Amino acid sequence: MARRRRRARKQLDLTPREIQIDSLAHDGRGVGRGEDGKVVFVDFALPGERVKYVPVMNRKSYLFGTTIEVLEASPHRIEPKCAVFGQCGGCVLQHLEPEKQIHYKQQALLENFKKIGDVQPETLLAPMVGPQWGYRRRARLGAKFVPKKGGMIVGFRERNSSYIQPTERCEVLYPQVSNLIPALRDTLGKISCNDKLPQVEISVADNATVMILRHLETLLQQDLDLLTAFAKQHEIQLFLQPGNLKSVHPLYPPSPEPLYYRFDAFDITVEFLPTDFIQVNGGINDRLVATAIELLDLQETDRVLDLFCGVGNFTLPLARCAAHVVGVEGDRALVDRADHNKALNKLNNLEFHFGDLFKEDMTSESHGGWLEQSFDKVLLDPPRSGAAEMVKRIPQFNPSKIVYVSCGPATLARDAGVLVNEHGYRMTHAGVIDMFPHTAHVESIAVFEKD
Repeated sequence: MARRRRRARKQLDLTPREIQIDSLAHDGRGVGRGEDGKVVFVDFALPGERVKYVPVMNRKSYLFGTTIEVLEASPHRIEPKCAVFGQCGGCVLQHLEPEKQIHYKQQALLENFKKIGDVQPETLLAPMVGPQWGYRRRARLGAKFVPKKGGMIVGFRERNSSYIQPTERCEVLYPQVSNLIPALRDTLGKISCNDKLPQVEISVADNATVMILRHLETLLQQDLDLLTAFAKQHEIQLFLQPGNLKSVHPLYPPSPEPLYYRFDAFDITVEFLPTDFIQVNGGINDRLVATAIELLDLQETDRVLDLFCGVGNFTLPLARCAAHVVGVEGDRALVDRADHNKALNKLNNLEFHFGDLFKEDMTSESHGGWLEQSFDKVLLDPPRSGAAEMVKRIPQFNPSKIVYVSCGPATLARDAGVLVNEHGYRMTHAGVIDMFPHTAHVESIAVFEKD
């Protein structure tokens, strides 16, 4: 048998080069064209700038590079606040004025609408913005014991790398969490299996701060004592995770009080587990829920369907404003939590159902009959993959208005194209939500109406 010849990999030419940056890519990289006409994506470069960069990856039709010197700076360039910006992969836009960050995110949303969905909103909503710093209430910190770097390091992954960037503080985390990083690092470094502690999950509720420590080896009693002392000193709830998510259990306190966040405007309390998904930005989430309900223009007689409802983030406040609300979620554990929150808030006009909302044919499932019902209004808040299968079903519910909250502008544009071009809805409003300042992540909201 003839041996397959391995194609020789062309060695990357690391010679520094200059380039004029024309635009900003959706991932936050500056975009220009090299002397050979090839498209070049350059980290930490802004539109209008001329920079010197070094290539980091070469492909047939494009090249990736990273800025080593700004030759002509944009008037919108600012000094990053974070000491490890550029190394840490958490933020990519700290060098750009916040107002311009919003501008480019809005531009990205509109470009997706045009190119993917062939739609445009009739009215552009004012961007939903909040605090630029100290906003993040959920995060996953990586941990690794590296003797060559002095022992235990804690932080986020490096940009374009699986390595962990050592971090003393994080400017976008809630301050009470950011301030704990050095003490957390020192404590983990003293654990007997400190080389088997890959990550720490963090959640901040209205009533507590929680950490979940993943450990790949059994902890000794001295380790448990050390971690308990850390939790007591810093007044946090500390959970351990020796295996999968089902293995998560409390260390201190042994019986922690339930975690919750409040919507005071609707007199709603939402309880959740440390492993549950909640919106990262609590302040923006408050505004988002209130805005979504306002855009739905709810009447006292309305029946509302909330798809991808989770623990009831939108569903519970909706029930304060409508005649009847149905929430559907594809995670049975979250449905149970949503039912608990229904009882906690004494809501009798609300029901939750399990449903695989990515499944094309749900007619044979035991779905509680919600698929056969009609609804005056529909709210969707799907994951990044969008709601392709549910958008196909929208006509059978016959809603007069739809509010779609999205964390993926491309899939929102795709689904908007179906609603407008196939189902006869108008996209009356759309706008960006600055859920993740200083990142390239684009959260958005769109409203669809049928005359």
